[in-house]
Amino acid sequence: MNRIVHFEIPVDNPERAIKFYEDVFGWEITKWDGPFDYWLIKTGEEGEPGIDGALMTKEMGQMIRNTIVVDSFDDFSKKIQKNGGKMVTDKMSIPEIGIMGAFQDTEGNVSIIMQPMM
Repeated sequence: MNRIVHFEIPVDNPERAIKFYEDVFGWEITKWDGPFDYWLIKTGEEGEPGIDGALMTKEMGQMIRNTIVVDSFDDFSKKIQKNGGKMVTDKMSIPEIGIMGAFQDTEGNVSIIMQPMM
């Protein structure tokens, strides 16, 4: 099976959102050292149930998105389209992360598939 391994929360004001999530849930949020503004969220300790995620500005997207790990981006892109979904972004290579792209399911929900770097 292919699991959801990451979530993203779009925000208008990153500092305000960081304060909210840290104060309410105790999440640890740190700025990612990458090519765009992105804040990594640690929701619990390693080995505990759950997943970690990120905050991003709404310029990068307007909805909460889940990331699903796949073994082949190209195979799953074809599978998505064959089954009534559509790819909504181009295939992107993110340094030190992998190959990613957003898709829309048959109900209009947007998620991301990611083939991790090996």
